[in-house]
Amino acid sequence: MESHIKHSVGGSTLHTYHPCRRNVPYRIYAVIHICGIVALMYHHAHSLVTADKPLITSLLLLADVVLAFMWATSAALRFNPVHRSEYPERYVAKPVEDFPKLDVFICTADPYKEPPMIVVNTALSVMAYDYPSDKISVYISDDGGSSLTLFALMEAAKFSKHWLPFCKGNNIQDRSPEIYFSSKSYSASGEAQNLKIMYKDMKNRVEHVVESGKVEAEFITCNESRGVFDLWSDKFTRHDHPSIIQVLQNSETDMDVTNEFKMPNLIYVSREKSKVSPHHFKAGALNTLLRVSAAITNSPIILTLDCDMYSNDPVTPVRALCYLTDPKIKSGLGFVQFPQRFQGVSKNDIYACEYKRLFVINMIGFDGLMGPNYHGTGCFFNRRVFFGPPSNLILPEINELRPDRIIDKSVKTQEVLALAHKVAGCNYEQNTNWGSKIGFRYGSLVEDYYSGYRFQCEGWRSVFCTPKRAAFYGDVPKSLTDIVNQQKRWCIGLLEMAFSRYSPITYGIKSIGLLMAAGYCQNPFWGFWSIPLIVYGLLPQLSLFCGVSVFPKTSDPWFWLYIFLFFGAYTQDLLDFVFEGGSYRRWWNDQRMWLIRGLTSFLFALIEFTLKNLNLSTFGFNVTSKTDDEELNKRYEQEVFHFGSSSYMFLPVTTVAIVNLLALVWGLYCLLARREECVLELMLASFAVVNYLPIYESIISRKDDGKIPNMVCFLAGTVTFALIVSGYFLFT
Repeated sequence: MESHIKHSVGGSTLHTYHPCRRNVPYRIYAVIHICGIVALMYHHAHSLVTADKPLITSLLLLADVVLAFMWATSAALRFNPVHRSEYPERYVAKPVEDFPKLDVFICTADPYKEPPMIVVNTALSVMAYDYPSDKISVYISDDGGSSLTLFALMEAAKFSKHWLPFCKGNNIQDRSPEIYFSSKSYSASGEAQNLKIMYKDMKNRVEHVVESGKVEAEFITCNESRGVFDLWSDKFTRHDHPSIIQVLQNSETDMDVTNEFKMPNLIYVSREKSKVSPHHFKAGALNTLLRVSAAITNSPIILTLDCDMYSNDPVTPVRALCYLTDPKIKSGLGFVQFPQRFQGVSKNDIYACEYKRLFVINMIGFDGLMGPNYHGTGCFFNRRVFFGPPSNLILPEINELRPDRIIDKSVKTQEVLALAHKVAGCNYEQNTNWGSKIGFRYGSLVEDYYSGYRFQCEGWRSVFCTPKRAAFYGDVPKSLTDIVNQQKRWCIGLLEMAFSRYSPITYGIKSIGLLMAAGYCQNPFWGFWSIPLIVYGLLPQLSLFCGVSVFPKTSDPWFWLYIFLFFGAYTQDLLDFVFEGGSYRRWWNDQRMWLIRGLTSFLFALIEFTLKNLNLSTFGFNVTSKTDDEELNKRYEQEVFHFGSSSYMFLPVTTVAIVNLLALVWGLYCLLARREECVLELMLASFAVVNYLPIYESIISRKDDGKIPNMVCFLAGTVTFALIVSGYFLFT
């Protein structure tokens, strides 16, 4: 029987957790696998001493050292994974006065890559939570400083007065209007039909404004709003503009159309920017929201959301409170992380956008140690976590923003708004601890992962909450180009973390222990996956052309060690995937994308990171597009890869695919005609060829604009020829 651990408030159990059934078998296997790795290292060391060609043996040794290190990081997260359950129905029985205030942070940056209607739907979905409305404050950070986004949110504020009472009165579960009106649960009753018409009218107005690129006077309905739009003068640019803070809805005065519910606060924030001041991308925007919200509402609980991550479960805040208010754990509990889940994923998830290992499997592994890491969205924070370790509060520069400060003034008072504008200034953080010891932490493009890691190094714990009904849903990229570019950005940021003074290998082991630090090493060293993938993707295959074997033959006992380590690692990965609700086909696509990312995103990230540290190149932050393309969507639903029309990032993976196909054909000929034994080399080439079938299809049979560009194919063929010639000199 699995042991269950319970935590309760006032005698009522609010949450339980239990270890996974597979923990003990995994620990036993880990010991066996470690023995296999040690034996392999001994084999390489012995071969290196006796080898005629030490370069080849050294490359194989390097590849296996990286693979062993990465396997060890995953093994740390398999040591004690746990599953949790919470009981929100027991919490809602508490008096309304006992519900803490909640601040919601939603970030957007570009009205064309992140259409304002996506932001509107996300905001409306959290405003309509089954939670005391007057205790919810929704802050929208518009880092692009766009009047189009502000206009869309003004329209959302008007619509929300109809939408919130409809959802709560009819117990609607899909509280994103776009999702509800296109779902099976939509009932064309009189009230619902009228709301749908109102929503379409709002959507048409917003999309018209976005298409025209400006907010025309006829769409501005009150003088107060007109004065705000006057700020967008000729001198206003997205990188140089004053701070804008606009209270679009006030919980103290605004009621819904039924006059029964107070409305949540809805506040638009665009931080001041200057061409000469640092922007710090998303972390800087979040820190501005942290300070502005401290000045206006200072709620003890904070939810951070990406603009395209709408709420799918109206009781989600109560689920988080089942942990955050538990007196036994709340003093050291920094945040509650929900998994990222995505709508519109193709049947078999051809691009592995589900990220099951990253967002689920690894998370339950972390949860059995000190808790999951922060993934930038779908996370409820204890505000206290941003202001120092659990044991002490950093005070000198935050007295006016203390997390325990009581707000007793209206959100629209002159004093409150003056402080809010002050702390949103671009020079406010200069010569302070913001971004280093206070707030979200700077120093990496992946500020979310880095910040969560730093919080845990300070002593904060976290909880992974994964209810059956997804708490949040987001959109997935449907182009392989978008995916590999997004992953390259992540990988560069993770490498920054790996080689910083706070590296998990050094600082992490001292602060959070060996297992937790090892788990945190898995993602920061993503870039190094490209090393074994290049070595094993090219070296054995090139040896086939020269009639040389780099692996032991079947008669050699070391042959079976390679078989055991390869199939053992892959079988364990498959079991992880299936045990957490994945399908075999999705697992196959997931590991295929791992190979593709390793030779695109990870490789180019490693190159760019190296060049930047040699002062030969720089990189910036690019927003992933959330816009729709009809032809792209159709291709995605048909599970046909869209490589894009111009990216040269696919040159390495296309080259490796061609080398493996030619090596397989030549190897089979040698095996059948010359009786040359090269079993492991052929197995490796066969495995690669099966994984790279979409690439061969793109090269040979496709004519659409989503195929690999002809120039990339030509260059890959040229590089393949050069590699085969070079291999001849290397192996002979």
